Formats: sequence, C-alpha cells, structure tokens
Amino acid sequence: MQLFSCPFCGPRGESEFRFAGEFGNARPEGATVTDAQWSSYLHRRSNPKGRSAELWLHLTCGEVFRLDRDTLTHVVSGSYALGDCAEEVQP
Repeated sequence: MQLFSCPFCGPRGESEFRFAGEFGNARPEGATVTDAQWSSYLHRRSNPKGRSAELWLHLTCGEVFRLDRDTLTHVVSGSYALGDCAEEVQP
C-alpha cells in the first residue's frame, strides 16, 4: 500500500484517499458557458507522463489538497493545503 501525506493529518494509507481531478482545471463560470467549454472542463485531461499536480480528498478529515507526484514512479514530492499552493504547476 502506498502512503500519502495529508497536509492536515500526516501520512496515511492510500485507501483513505480519493482522486478528485487535475490541479488547475478551473470550472467555467458565467451565464454564457458553451456546451464545448463545459464538455472540455468535464472530459479533457492532460494525463501527463511524469510529474503531475492533482487534487485528492482525504476521506477521514474531509479536506481536499494538492498532491504532487510522478505518474510513472508514483513517488510523491509534496502535499499542500489549497491555500498554501500556487495556482499554476511549475515544470
């Protein structure tokens, strides 16, 4: 089992977490959102090979946070409370 570190609770087993999407995938807002914009938000993903920034939900405490990990090796390089992380992923 892989260990993820919740920024609020510390290291926990992966079964306590749920993937919540890519970090930085902003929901379109406003009354004039087109079907194409909404479809892109829901279905288009970059699916990177390597370093990735993701949103995860810790089921125990209910907090959503950013987790940086490598999608090839599954090595976690950091976890951040959403108020503590930058809006864009730096390569």
